[in-house]
Amino acid sequence: MAAPPQPPTTPTPAPTSAPSPVPAAKNSRAAAGPGLLGRPRWFTTLFGTDIWERFSFYGMTAILVLYATEDTDGLGMSAGDASMLYGAYMAAVFLASVPGGWIGDRVLGAHRAVLYGGILIGLGHLSMAVPVAWSLYPGLLLIACGTGLLKPNMASLLSAFYDREDRAGRDAGFAVFYMSVQVSALLAPVVVGVLGEGVNWHLGFGAAALGMGLGLFQYVRGARHFGTTGQAPERSATPAQHTRVFRVGCAATALVVLVYGIDAAAGTFRMVHLMALIGLLCVVLPVVCFWRLLRNPLLTAAERVRVRTYIWLFLASAVFWALFLQSGSAFALFAKHATDREVFGRTVPASWFQAAIPLFVLVLAPLFAWLWTRAGDRVPTAAKYAVGMGAVAAAYLVMAVAATLVADGGRVSPLWLLLSFLLLAGGEVAFAPIGMSATTAIAPATFVSQMVALFWLSGALGGGIGGNALKASGDQVPGSAYFLVLGAVALVTGTVLYLCRRPLTHRLGV
Repeated sequence: MAAPPQPPTTPTPAPTSAPSPVPAAKNSRAAAGPGLLGRPRWFTTLFGTDIWERFSFYGMTAILVLYATEDTDGLGMSAGDASMLYGAYMAAVFLASVPGGWIGDRVLGAHRAVLYGGILIGLGHLSMAVPVAWSLYPGLLLIACGTGLLKPNMASLLSAFYDREDRAGRDAGFAVFYMSVQVSALLAPVVVGVLGEGVNWHLGFGAAALGMGLGLFQYVRGARHFGTTGQAPERSATPAQHTRVFRVGCAATALVVLVYGIDAAAGTFRMVHLMALIGLLCVVLPVVCFWRLLRNPLLTAAERVRVRTYIWLFLASAVFWALFLQSGSAFALFAKHATDREVFGRTVPASWFQAAIPLFVLVLAPLFAWLWTRAGDRVPTAAKYAVGMGAVAAAYLVMAVAATLVADGGRVSPLWLLLSFLLLAGGEVAFAPIGMSATTAIAPATFVSQMVALFWLSGALGGGIGGNALKASGDQVPGSAYFLVLGAVALVTGTVLYLCRRPLTHRLGV
């Protein structure tokens, strides 16, 4: 989300050191006393669950491409194929959020959807921990399905504890929730990287499984503080809808298994075949989801205007995720092959660099909180999106310079990579929590999980595009032209968002 990969303000991020008070939740939901940082027990439970889920997600993704490209005890893939595998996994995580959001909204309710999603994620990590090469693929599939079920419904469950009119409280809650779990994202690459790169790859995947297990324990133990929140679907599907969705799902699954089974049996399967299907879904699903949502008779005229306008933010989000998610693929390969990692006579694991972004997020969060607080409502969502895109553009331009310096086959100082990760972290702080909270604010009342799923679906589109980018370039290690072109794309997108901020704000209301 994820995470997917974990996972997410006209929101104004509140500093984690001094969070603003959370308003009392509706009915019985705030009955329990205060927990972590003075916040309600339900917040503490969700916070702890997400920390461990993010630990498993960031730990696994930190070593996935490195394991896939390792010749001796890995999969021995080329850099391009490993990047496509990473992109396919990320896209699948986000794609799964569409049925996951629907299941939470219409069938299970957010509470049970989060629980079952966590169980699937844990089983997926356990599969990857089995020391055989083929176990990777069912593991990735289970994690993608579980994350797609967990992430949109986790956001929906968190949002449900706030009154819809309490924009400031909800935004502050999302900001604290999002920024604080970066602690887990900081530790996960270090712990899993040491075990995976230094001892055994599957032991690293096993550590990720342990993290998800702890998250599930935290969730089950603290669920009593939820009261009635999230226990039932917002709007239950009819028996006829259940039957139709079940039949269509089974038919689609059977068709995919049959086609790819024949492809594998014939010995002709290639990673590009899987990416073709995922790429098609990444394009078709957003169109279908927006079309169905806009035709729903329950939407008011004002809600339809907001959803139509949200399409522009969706496309901008796709560009952002296409570039940001390459921190685990193109940037990871640059760290392994083109960065001087010798420190005091020891080689720093390449996976450790993945801890830089969450570290910088924790450092930058108070700064952005101060900036957004000072700006108030003068800085709309579109302008904050533009700031995030500008930071990503700067990160890619820094990498373009670094790649130029290693054109002759040498290695550059790790400071170049760390500077680019600092800029990517700035982009994430300005973009991800903004987008998640704005999405829940724009969403029609009974479609929150499905709108959150659309937010993550932009990540599917972006992940699919980003996963193919390095393969299309033909480079084993991304070069200066690769970073320069993608940096220019980010710069143009950010400029367009800034220039269109006023009409977007007028139509969205955020």
